[in-house]
Amino acid sequence: MNKLPLTTLCYIENEDSYLMMHRIKKENDINKDKWIGVGGHFEPGESPDDCLRREILEETGLTLTGYRLRGIITFTTTNWPTEYMFLYTATADTRSVSPCSEGELVWVPKSGIQDLNLWEGDRIFFRLLEEEREMFSLKLTYEKDTLISAVLDGIPLDSVKESNHS
Repeated sequence: MNKLPLTTLCYIENEDSYLMMHRIKKENDINKDKWIGVGGHFEPGESPDDCLRREILEETGLTLTGYRLRGIITFTTTNWPTEYMFLYTATADTRSVSPCSEGELVWVPKSGIQDLNLWEGDRIFFRLLEEEREMFSLKLTYEKDTLISAVLDGIPLDSVKESNHS
């Protein structure tokens, strides 16, 4: 069965850090060498919350103490089918994580996140999270690995650089 085009992504917070995954373990990984949050594809019958809790437990061993849906992201590109991602933030009461087969899990201080090798669209996520923006809809269009357009709540962002400063 093909994977559903629905995913979750979560930035788990503990103190002043986010749990980030450095994607260095999987072969043929679209996220190879990138730093991303934790999450994955829905299984049939799952709600976004079900998928979130399952993926976090499978990839980190953590049980979340709280979580909040922050946005819905639509990814379009010529490289793969359109994907719809539910973006969450969450809290956990421990920093102790299990080894993960998909990448190296590291608690990264929030002040150091922008120094990581991130997807350009993820830089927009972090800006919106820092602003404590309420629920948002973000459409990101990539050409290969390059972000060519971003539309936030129906309004085009003129450029990724502008979106990091507005």
